[in-house]
Amino acid sequence: MEQNNETSGGDFILLGFSDQPQLEVLLFVVVLISYLLTLLGNTAIILVSCLDCRLHTPMYFFFTNLSSLDLCFTTSIVPQLLWNLKGPAKTITPVGCAIQLYVSLSLGSTECVLLTIMAFDRYVAVCRPLNYTSIMHPSFCKALAGVAWLSGVGNTLIQGTITLRLPRCGHRHLHHFLCEVPAMVKLACVDTQANEAQLFVATLVLLLLPVALILVSYGSIVQAVMKIKSVQAWRKALGTCGSHLLVVFLFFGPSSAIYIQPKRSYGQSQGKFLTLFYTVVTPTLNPLIYTLRNKDVKGALRRLLRRGQSS
Repeated sequence: MEQNNETSGGDFILLGFSDQPQLEVLLFVVVLISYLLTLLGNTAIILVSCLDCRLHTPMYFFFTNLSSLDLCFTTSIVPQLLWNLKGPAKTITPVGCAIQLYVSLSLGSTECVLLTIMAFDRYVAVCRPLNYTSIMHPSFCKALAGVAWLSGVGNTLIQGTITLRLPRCGHRHLHHFLCEVPAMVKLACVDTQANEAQLFVATLVLLLLPVALILVSYGSIVQAVMKIKSVQAWRKALGTCGSHLLVVFLFFGPSSAIYIQPKRSYGQSQGKFLTLFYTVVTPTLNPLIYTLRNKDVKGALRRLLRRGQSS
């Protein structure tokens, strides 16, 4: 018992990609560039949405929330990842591991709900255009955003606490680059079927159910778009909806694969790269997807730059 307490009190070791030292150098460069682009792109969207009065609409309010989420989400993971990639030290303290687990899980869960809310916003905009301003009232939008954030906090308090309370019998080597629920469950030295069942239920509620609701929303949107006779209106509807659908695919695809069957579905290497994609790459791509396909955002960026040059 004394030996267990002594070993379990030490730092966790994030093995990450340590079995491929040459890959670590390349990943350090890629992750660093992606992180800098994430900071730049999402900060730009937040500033533009706040400073340009033309973008004070429900859609851009949710964009701002998504960008804020991505900034915090990557910041909870990437600095520790870069530190581990740059040298032989792969440790993280138990407190640091718990904080990373709680924060990243909370923000990831919040993003699942927020993307669903954004699909609802697009549904109202396309299918109920005459009632859009009355339905998507600012107070209602704030309430929806609050529900998203609170659901993320609630999920992480339940899942994170249950996972951290699992006995590990001194096991401290995580075959991952972050403290994530599936990786922590693998350290347990007891039967984890109940934990896997609980994680599967949470996955149904926060991953698969949102995907189903998003598909229903876009099914209705497609039916409404098919009735539009104006080519310009048709293209505008598909433009904003297409960007959101791409973001949904990039986030929900890899994360669903990881969380549905955390101990059986994927090998260690494949699981790490899938997690790397939705935690590092996707937040980098989101601002590019929205700005490159959105004339309003590009116009607001130009106006903001001109205002800065003139001042």
